[in-house]
Parts: sequence; structure tokens; C-alpha cells
Amino acid sequence: MMDTYSFLRQLADSWVLLAMFAFFFGVILWAFRPGSRSTHDDISQAPFRNEDRPAADDKDAALLKGQDNG
Repeated sequence: MMDTYSFLRQLADSWVLLAMFAFFFGVILWAFRPGSRSTHDDISQAPFRNEDRPAADDKDAALLKGQDNG
């Protein structure tokens, strides 16, 4: 039982750590690759698509309904 634990511990401390670092580094390189700026700009504007005006707060909503609460 201890031999299996020792083997897995050594594997996690060396190769799995190296694989996780390589994956992380690969994701960072992919995200900041040349040519991805237009994609990121398009995605960053997604919440604002199809919006004509700013969202109304409570006071504006009451005025639109014809109720003035204060």
C-alpha cells in the first residue's frame, strides 16, 4: 500500500506538476495570441448588444409608469 502511495506522490510532485504548468502556460499563450484582439473586443461588448439606452433605475421606472414617489 505504501509503495503505491509513494509512487503516486512522486508522480504528482514531478510529472503532473509539469503537465499542469504546461497546460496553464499553453492557455495563457492561446488567450494572448496575435490576432485574437478582435475576438476579445467582440466578446467584451456582448452585454451591451441590442441596447438603445441605459437601464432605468427605480426613479426613472416610476416616472415611466406615471407614478412619482418622491
